[in-house]
Amino acid sequence: MTREEKSQLISSLTEKFKEADHFYITDTSGLTVAEVNKFREMCFKKGVEYKIVKNTLIKKVLEGVEGDSSSLNEVLKGTSGIMFVNENANAPARIIKDFKKADSKERPVFKAASIDSDLFIGEDKLGVLAGLKSKQELIGEVITLLQSPAKNVLSLLQSGEQKLAGIVKILSEKEK
Repeated sequence: MTREEKSQLISSLTEKFKEADHFYITDTSGLTVAEVNKFREMCFKKGVEYKIVKNTLIKKVLEGVEGDSSSLNEVLKGTSGIMFVNENANAPARIIKDFKKADSKERPVFKAASIDSDLFIGEDKLGVLAGLKSKQELIGEVITLLQSPAKNVLSLLQSGEQKLAGIVKILSEKEK
């Protein structure tokens, strides 16, 4: 790779890191080409972009974008792939878990993630990240919680209306 190609790749990666709200770093070494392609397809279907990039290039890009990326240097060994996602921060974690479950493999290995500038490092954090709720799920829960008291009041009013009508009917029948 020439210097010009490297500089172009670094500038395009820098833009990706700036545009993406969240990114994950994985290790797909040990997977066959077909398995990596299947993993890429799963990512594509969920709106996650996946690229395999040299660790030295990732380090250069992160120094310019993230500021203090020294804690990520320990995970940038071996083969590294980057998953970029904008809205749904848990999508890459769920993709990794689903892929492992479907093929009963130990790969891809989760190395690290940056979610809203918080770093999560290590395979043990994958379950936590997969359990995160998306923005839409949180909004749905809040709306449900807000609607719940109103629904309870309406149901009480409606049941009271039926009870009142029943009482009036019984009283009118007694008078006859």
